Amino acid sequence: MTGKKRTLICTFLALGLGLFGGYLGGQISFKAQKEQCQTWIKFSQLESVCHLFAAPIAVDKAIAGWWTGTILGAFAGGLITRESQEDLTAD
Repeated sequence: MTGKKRTLICTFLALGLGLFGGYLGGQISFKAQKEQCQTWIKFSQLESVCHLFAAPIAVDKAIAGWWTGTILGAFAGGLITRESQEDLTAD
């Protein structure tokens, strides 16, 4: 496999899994924070204030998910596109 093709595959896999990880991390975190707001606070006015604090926490988890997904995606892309030892010795 040529170097450019390998780099392109690794890049797209890393970015794709990074975006997926960021989206998933943000959604799970926001829904969990929202659940806690509904459980802890029974008054509707205070619940909206609690949701206000839930958004930055979800963004933080989304960024962490993006980084983790990108690193794991690059690693997986490298494993998928690596050349076997037999291919290297044949040249």
